[in-house]
Amino acid sequence: MPLILDDQLEQDSFAIVDLPLSSVRLLNDVRYPWLLLIPRVADVSEIHDLDEQAQLLLTREITKSSLVLTDLFMPTKINVGALGNIVTQLHIHVIARFDSDHTWPNPVWGIGDAIPYKDKDLAERLDRLRLAFTD
Repeated sequence: MPLILDDQLEQDSFAIVDLPLSSVRLLNDVRYPWLLLIPRVADVSEIHDLDEQAQLLLTREITKSSLVLTDLFMPTKINVGALGNIVTQLHIHVIARFDSDHTWPNPVWGIGDAIPYKDKDLAERLDRLRLAFTD
């Protein structure tokens, strides 16, 4: 099913892969390996808006994304959240956190400014993630 992506999500992230339910995107912030999962379901803003089958599939996709980040980056912790206070389109944040990162142990939101990827670094990061999701 086609995804109509919120403009803010489009501007702030890059496409990685489409899973059965969700499009997976990389947030444009080099400070953290940070994925967004965006279910391709119209007019939903909360996980409980999804039917039961989609909720289960989303849980599997969150797990898959968490494992990809763990395998590639060996983080201290994986943070998963669905806030939607600014962008109401349902999207799940899956973030690899390190005890050495800029905001540890606090949440990543609202602390400092995003540092965009440089073109070469972005291409390498996207390639690694795409490969990990297809394995």
